[in-house]
Amino acid sequence: MSRVAWVDAADGAASAPLPMRVATLIFLSFAFAYFFSALVRGVTATLAPAFSAELGLNAGDLGLLAGAYFFGFAFMQLPLGRALDRYGPRRVLLVFIAIAVIGCAAFAMARSFAGLTLARALIGVGVSACLMAPMTLFRRRFGETAQMRANAWMLMTGSLGMVASTLPVQWLLPVLGWRGLFWVLAALFAVAIGTIAWLVPSDGPARRTDVPGTHGGYREVFRHPTFQRFAPMALFHYGGMVAVQSLWAGPWMVQVCGFTPEQAARGLFGINVAMLITFMSWGVVVPRLYARGWNAQRLIARGTPISLAILVAAVWLGREASALAWGAFCVSCTVVSLSQPAVGQAFPTAVAGRALSAYNLLIFVGVFVIQWGIGLAIDGFKAMGWTVESAFQGAFALLALCCLSSYVWFLRRDDRVATGRR
Repeated sequence: MSRVAWVDAADGAASAPLPMRVATLIFLSFAFAYFFSALVRGVTATLAPAFSAELGLNAGDLGLLAGAYFFGFAFMQLPLGRALDRYGPRRVLLVFIAIAVIGCAAFAMARSFAGLTLARALIGVGVSACLMAPMTLFRRRFGETAQMRANAWMLMTGSLGMVASTLPVQWLLPVLGWRGLFWVLAALFAVAIGTIAWLVPSDGPARRTDVPGTHGGYREVFRHPTFQRFAPMALFHYGGMVAVQSLWAGPWMVQVCGFTPEQAARGLFGINVAMLITFMSWGVVVPRLYARGWNAQRLIARGTPISLAILVAAVWLGREASALAWGAFCVSCTVVSLSQPAVGQAFPTAVAGRALSAYNLLIFVGVFVIQWGIGLAIDGFKAMGWTVESAFQGAFALLALCCLSSYVWFLRRDDRVATGRR
């Protein structure tokens, strides 16, 4: 039987390999939960026309409603990191998904914009462990290349969830309505709880987190050169990619390009299929590139200019920049996703949960700020008399400037001493 190389959580020494069937079941149980967390993240882009029509939302309101998920998500990252390191991924994930069940039910029952926003934030809290818990387990137990592959395929699962949030949701909307859809999501998250409880091994007793050099907190995480080097890209480039994929690509196609909601849903479907294929490809290609001496830093340095050029071109094209342009932007941004496991690998395994969660905090703070900020910028430019097209162009030009600044910061920093690379 094939086996997966595992790493001892305490000191990184090799331990008994895990049977491939067991490792696969563990991965699939995590992937099931993460699939629906990605679907509920991206569904706002598809449901934006329905929300706007029923509740009379402007661009700023829509950005706030979508961003509330990321606010709740980001709010929990630091306590989540401590909990993952102390109590283990399985135990923590089960508690958090139970909160997601409550959040989806509350969203389905909400009757006001404020109620929807609060419920959306609660959903964000609940699903905030759906990627960090698996990544923490992978960091504790998998070797470097196995981590990269598993992390890439988790992101591929997320892209599959984003695909499901487009045309499939559009098809189900007349049957279930958006409230019925969230009742179904609540039930599926409940199934995920049972699956993880059944298939993922116990975490064992709580662990000490005050290992030497960490003080049980986040000071050393935030001061680490690798963390600091990637931090602005997490905020603006990675956060910008998620903000476009999960919300603003849809309104751009409807309001700038003149698409119908159904056409926009097809465009979002194409974008997310492209993301799915890209993350699947990273899972295959990255171990081979690492074997040839490449690393995340080198790949990001070479790949980021492509996404910057595509973003500038999309802003310039305006109404001609439809799903193809935004799909190319999101796909080219996926190289930045390699930074997340790279940050985790820069820290001891006992600090992995905090390091990964702190970095995830930056990503989702970025998503929240960019989603809401783009909406506010669009409304502001329109209030100044700009056309809808030029208002969108101006807002996305600001995003391009932020992404460029983060790339310049990345190039000017050096983390080789901290990571031991030559």
